[in-house]
Amino acid sequence: MRFSAASAIVLASLALAGCTSSMGLSDIMSSGPSKETTASVARPASPVPQADIAAAAPSMPVQQAMSAPMPQAGILVAPPMPATMVTEEPVQVAMAAPRIELDTVPTPDTKPIALIAPSNPMKATPFAPGQIYGRRFRDAKPINFGKAASPRNFAVHGVDVSRWQGEIDWPKLRTQGANFAYIKATDGGDHLDPMFRKNWRAAEAAGLRRGAYHFFYWCRTAGEQADWFIRNVPKVAGALPPVIDVEYNGESSCKRRLSRAKTLEKMQVFMDKLERHYGQRPIIYTAPDFYRDNLRGEFLDYPFWLRAVAEPPSKVYPGRKWVFWQYSGSGLSHGVEGKIDLNVFRGSASDWHRWVSRSAG
Repeated sequence: MRFSAASAIVLASLALAGCTSSMGLSDIMSSGPSKETTASVARPASPVPQADIAAAAPSMPVQQAMSAPMPQAGILVAPPMPATMVTEEPVQVAMAAPRIELDTVPTPDTKPIALIAPSNPMKATPFAPGQIYGRRFRDAKPINFGKAASPRNFAVHGVDVSRWQGEIDWPKLRTQGANFAYIKATDGGDHLDPMFRKNWRAAEAAGLRRGAYHFFYWCRTAGEQADWFIRNVPKVAGALPPVIDVEYNGESSCKRRLSRAKTLEKMQVFMDKLERHYGQRPIIYTAPDFYRDNLRGEFLDYPFWLRAVAEPPSKVYPGRKWVFWQYSGSGLSHGVEGKIDLNVFRGSASDWHRWVSRSAG
């Protein structure tokens, strides 16, 4: 049968109308992967077992496999697959032709060594705990203690820190002369310095001898405070003896000033409990006014850490033997923003090593 031109036009119009009646323009423009379908597909766990990968490979058309670029020497080639299907084990992907052996493929979390290496080589340097670094600290308010009593005469310097020093570059601080550090741990029976755990780990990693101190709160029982310290400060080999910090604090919410006898009693309870737990005799840190009122002539068989920032200990605490002297509260050092407390150990470098071997946990 022959058709006229007009008849052909009419038939074509009818066919087009039939198509557009089932799919509108908006349907055509929005065609693509269904979000519902995509969201409903459960992703396989990673890594996928080798057998699963090999079993799925033959279903891929040969033309698709052959159209991919051929592997070059030293370059890994694999058929496209989701990122979650990467495995660390050597696998074989079966294809019609040619057969390709895949080397080990790193997981997405694996990074090149160059990317995971510290940007600052100093931070990765292992520091020997026994190495003594000379003093390179500065002081915002330097004091002339006299040539004979100058802190510069001592071989072993160190610092004490708390949350107020913020983030500390411990390796750099060590090279400035911080051979030991006392780190604020607790005060009272319920407060933990938020930087203690981080400082505790970082100081050890930088090779410092480190110890922890507790700020004593006179409105809490000594036993509760000892338990709180023990709960938060680990008992580890090499740690310096724990410290009880006893002083007056005008900013504390506790305004009580106990009698001398009651003060000594509470201190003894606290120190006995720590000594039983850590196997180390605690060190007593104090300041001039508190010492004058409570500690003069007391605890003669305990090591002392004395604060004296205007005159040497021999003048502030006459007759008192000491192990550590805190000589400045206005120290300046690379590795720390702001001021830091500076201290010395009483003795030579060899004295320090002997004392640590006897006293450290």
